[in-house]
Amino acid sequence: MSIHLQRQMGKLKRQILLLGTLVEEAVASAMQAVEKHDLDLAEKVIAGDSQVDEMEIDVEEECLQTLALYQPVAQDLRFVVAVLKINNDLERIADLAVNIAEQTRYLGRQSGVDLSHFQIFNTARLVRSMLKQSLDALVNLNPQQAQAVRVMDDEVDNAHRQTFALVRQALQQSAGPVEALINLLSISRQLERIADHCVNVAEDVIYMAQGQIMRHQHPQAGDGVRGKPVEDALS
Repeated sequence: MSIHLQRQMGKLKRQILLLGTLVEEAVASAMQAVEKHDLDLAEKVIAGDSQVDEMEIDVEEECLQTLALYQPVAQDLRFVVAVLKINNDLERIADLAVNIAEQTRYLGRQSGVDLSHFQIFNTARLVRSMLKQSLDALVNLNPQQAQAVRVMDDEVDNAHRQTFALVRQALQQSAGPVEALINLLSISRQLERIADHCVNVAEDVIYMAQGQIMRHQHPQAGDGVRGKPVEDALS
């Protein structure tokens, strides 16, 4: 690798990690706003989305410039391609955090719903752990940690199903304001979608580190990191 390409790779890594930090903070703040009915914090999350959007564009332009100027190959090429994809997933996670923050506006005006009863914060803890671990896997280029994120997705799916069942039961029993319960279910759905994007990030880390394509393969606890080699996929 030339010294110029090496510097460019370092710049890309710093940019994507900074974006990841902003996105992680957005998710944490959005859920804190929901838990504490903090409308000011929710508005900060919504306002901060423009910074994430700008950074996403900057990273994409930097990746395209890297491809055009340096024509990386092998692991360097995989790195740039993975950063392009991770960049998009992080921007989508930030959008979903904004969606969660927006629900605070409605939940803050409504009473009679005990949020802790609906597993929503348990789901949020799982999702935040997935996001943190996927970013840690990116920092350390650790495919084993990335694999652990893929396995955790089933826990989030189960938690979302539990929330759905509890909300349906509450609606049938008229045990709370309908609009509040629907908003609550929407938050759970946004969290489940964030988890899916975390899995995408994790799979791109595995691709970056090992050249293994993990998409469409259901992970099992205790599985090693296995996938379709890029050479096979291109043959």
